[in-house]
Amino acid sequence: MTGFAMRYLGRLVAYLAVFFITFSLGYTLLLRWVPVTLTPLKAIRLAEHLPEEGLRVRSNWVPLRKVAMPMVRAVIATEDNHFLSHRGFDWDAIDRALDENREGKRLRGGSTISQQTAKNVFCLPARTWLRKGVEAWFTVLIETFWSKRRIMEVYLNVIETGRNMYGVEAPARGVYGKTAAELNAYEASMIATVLPNPLRRDMAAPSGYMVRRAAQVRSLMGKLGPIEFDRPEGGKDKD
Repeated sequence: MTGFAMRYLGRLVAYLAVFFITFSLGYTLLLRWVPVTLTPLKAIRLAEHLPEEGLRVRSNWVPLRKVAMPMVRAVIATEDNHFLSHRGFDWDAIDRALDENREGKRLRGGSTISQQTAKNVFCLPARTWLRKGVEAWFTVLIETFWSKRRIMEVYLNVIETGRNMYGVEAPARGVYGKTAAELNAYEASMIATVLPNPLRRDMAAPSGYMVRRAAQVRSLMGKLGPIEFDRPEGGKDKD
């Protein structure tokens, strides 16, 4: 490769890097206030399920103040019980996951709610190191520019909870006939139970495993301390 080609390639890489950083910063700041209505996963699933489901997508954005505290407690208890204290990465959980995976035990992840939010909002659902790198970058950005309250709000609105179903308001309405603000501990624990595999676990017809797992989730919820989020106006949300 000639010197001219090397310089051209170097400039191209630099321009792409500047564009990516500028775009990611701007988009992250925009989503600090704007509801997240479209994600890469939602678009991919829509295409995958188009023959059976058509263009029907069950997704209803609700602010965090309209989500029952048991729902918040359920996802923190099962997905990330250090959510309020870490800065995006739970290094102890990551180390434990790596140790268990090396020992040949059941594969598990160490992703925090912040990482899962970054993955769902900004990344394609690919199992590659590139995706993990992009996910880590956006995790740093949302932990820097969003509040914990906003991260939880976005997470509870974009998580996949069923076939072409996203967020907690949709199953609250479609399965339990109520709003997310009215969910009780059992319903919240059942929604949390489907999150690891929402396309195979049906909260409308829970299996014996799901019932047992939901009971475990409620036990974990009871072991959490108080959960507080800073309100934008300076007050507190308390459970």
